[in-house]
This record gives sequence, C-alpha cells and structure tokens, in this order.
Amino acid sequence: MTHMTPEEFRRYGREVVDWIADYYERVESLPVLSRSRPGDTRMALPAHPPETAEPFEDLMRDLDRVIVPGLTHWQHPSFFGFFPANASGPAILGDLLASGLGVQGMLWTTSPAATELETHVLDWFCELLDLPGRFASSGPGGGVIQHSASDAALVAVLAALHRVSGGATEHAGVAAGRYAVYTSGQTHSSVEKACRVAGLGSDALRKIEVDPSTQAARPQHLAALLAADRAAGITPALVVASVGATGTGAVDPVADLARLAHEHGAWLHVDAAWAGVAAVAPELRWLNDGLELADSYCTNPHKWLLTNFDCDVFYVADRAPLIGALSILPEYLRNAASDAGAVIDYRDWHVPLGRRFRALKLWAVIRWYGAEGLREHIRRSVALTQRFAGWVASDDRFEIVAPHPLALVTFRLRAGDDATRALMDAVNATGRMYLTHTTVDGAPALRMSIGATLTEERHVRAAWELLAATAG
Repeated sequence: MTHMTPEEFRRYGREVVDWIADYYERVESLPVLSRSRPGDTRMALPAHPPETAEPFEDLMRDLDRVIVPGLTHWQHPSFFGFFPANASGPAILGDLLASGLGVQGMLWTTSPAATELETHVLDWFCELLDLPGRFASSGPGGGVIQHSASDAALVAVLAALHRVSGGATEHAGVAAGRYAVYTSGQTHSSVEKACRVAGLGSDALRKIEVDPSTQAARPQHLAALLAADRAAGITPALVVASVGATGTGAVDPVADLARLAHEHGAWLHVDAAWAGVAAVAPELRWLNDGLELADSYCTNPHKWLLTNFDCDVFYVADRAPLIGALSILPEYLRNAASDAGAVIDYRDWHVPLGRRFRALKLWAVIRWYGAEGLREHIRRSVALTQRFAGWVASDDRFEIVAPHPLALVTFRLRAGDDATRALMDAVNATGRMYLTHTTVDGAPALRMSIGATLTEERHVRAAWELLAATAG
C-alpha cells in the first residue's frame, strides 16, 4: 500500500482543477438534463471492486466516460428547474481547503478557528442581510451552518418541543404530550419530514390555507386551527412561515403568523431557504418584515448566493432551547473550555456530532465578491426574471399564476393541464433547457427559476423562444 505523495497530490490536484475549469467552459454545450436510462451508470462500472491499486488517470478517464453522461448539469446556464444550486470558483476552492485541512469541528477545542470563523462569518452574514440584531452571536441567539433547510426545520421542531414541554420530550419522548405543527400548503415538504423524524408523525402537521391571489398563508385560518387544537387538548408547538415558498415563491405574513404563534406559546420558524439571501440588496429587505418576532430563521447561500452545496445558515433568537434539546455530554467530549462555558460547541446546535469546516467556503465567497458583488448577482437575476415575466404576460396563450417579485415565474398554458405538462416535457427533452413544475389551485403550472451563476440574458431569451415555439 502506498499513500499519494505530496508531489503526486500536486500533479493530480492540478489535473482535477484543470478538469473542473474545462467543465465550466464546456458545460453550456452539454444537454442540461441527463439522457441516461435507469441502470446505465452502474452498467458502465465493474461488477467488483479492484483488487490492486489503479492509476488516478483511469479515474479521470472514467469521469468523462461514465459520470458526466449520467449528470443533470445544475451549473448549466439554462438550468431553470427547482431553485439554483449556485457554485462559484471561490466557493469550490474554499471547499477544497476544508477537505484538505480535514478538521472535525464538533467542539471548539477540536479546532478553535473552525468554530470562531463560523460564528464571525455568520455575524457578517447577519449584517449583510440586515437581519434583526437578536440573531447575532453577541446576544442570547446566534447562527450556525446546517446542511440544508431540511435540517433547519428539524432542529426548529426539536427546539420548539423542548421549549413548549419544559424539556420533557428529551426524556419521556413526544408521547408525553400531544403537539401540533402549522405551515401553509405551499411550504416545503421538509416540514412534514421533520415532524416524522421528530416522532410527531405527519398527522401532527396542520396545513394553513393560502390566499388564492398571493399563495401566502392566511392568518385567519391559522387562528382557527390553533383555537381548535387548544380546545381539543393539543398543544401548538411550532408555526413555520415561508419567505419564498418552493412552488410559487409565496411570502407569508410573518408578523401576523408570529403574533398568533406566540399567543399560544408556539415557536415561529421562518423558512427563507431560497429567497432570504435576496435581502443582501437593500431594496429587497421587505423580505425581512416580521423577522424581529421570529424565534428562528434560515436561508441557503447554496441556492442563490454563489456558495456551493451544502450551506444553510440557521439563526435563533435564543440558543438555550436549541442547545437544551440537542446537547448530550459524554465524558469523552468533556474539556476545560466547554466546562467553563466560555466557548460555542456547534455539536449542540444540530443533529450530527461531526461537522465539516463549511464556513471556509462562505468566507471565501463573501471576500471574493464583497457585498457589492453579491448584490449585483441578485439584482441581475431579478431583472432577467422580470424580463421573462413580461414576455410570458404579453403572449395570450400563457397566464402567470402567482406574484413574481424575485427570480421565479410560475405560469401555465391557458389550453389546460395536459398542454402544460406536454410543453414542459417537450422543452426538457430538447436538452437545451430544464424547468420543473408545481401545482397551483389544484392545476399544474411550470416554474421558471432564474439565478444560476453562469446565466445571461441570452439564455433566458433562448428559453422563452423555445417555450413560445413549442407551445404551438
């Protein structure tokens, strides 16, 4: 057995960086959606692992031969599906540095710089988005990097249960009481999954009706749901408000939902996974309305702010319930700094014990682009989206079915459901663009999500021309 030497690492590392750079130069020429059929990638791989060592050159050849054909190219400038999964040069290099350092930042003492950089960068981020000061580390709250908004939803559920039960759920389990969670039908499915993982079950989730004109949650319906549960002896634990819901980009009335939640002792979590980062632009800070009343908040730089997956920033106004819900301290983790209460141990802020040095890539992105560059990226995406929306609105074959103040347009063909689905399938099959769908008022609708790192006006215009020509 021989380890890769530093000289070999330099040589192959340069090859890998060159390959990635070449990939970004050629990605526009590749079909956006993978043409693979089920099983194609596995069929191209050996049935058994190698008995002896293989040259790294063989792996690089198989990257092009086996892997690339099986990829849907999320960094393609004509990827308009789901939400962006931004990657950028500085973020990739930050991730490489994190991998190279290979530290495990579960405790402050296991790498003080990993913890303190994360705390500091998330305070920077709080300032960049003009979030309420109660989310900064200088007070009782603070921020932490989670894997995704799904993890943020789960820890919000756990913190809410800890607070509402007085800590009983950690010992007796959730069967010690009956609890309910509330969110709109437009909110991401991760909230339902969080209810399942936390042991509440899907039946504990209440769906708040939405206003047909805005697709935002109706506070009046939440009030009725809360009152009904209280009357039935069920304890409201958590209300989740969406800022930029996945299907339509809907923005819930956070302040109204927060007041109702707090009247019943429930936690208010704001899921701004996609849209929240847009507040880096001052003219879009209306997205923060009501956050001064939120107990927790999350947004994903890895969606729309040039930071490759995974990087969800999660803030709490009071970290005590979060740590109370998640902290277990075996003897082998004890150390003087933690025992003195002088440091943050992020292991207590999320489900896993171990954690990567993810703050490095966010630090690299903020330093490379600066606030000015980040604002420019958001503004360019919004401007391109409004241009696209104008083209859709001017064609009487189409209708826009939800407000589109940011970088998502939800629309459909007036010809009906089958025609709408057929249009999506047809344009995606060309390989020239990729978009996804949702359901609005029970009918399918298409989602045009603009904001990829490499997207320019010509890509958006080409997408519209293809849609218009294919619609017939």
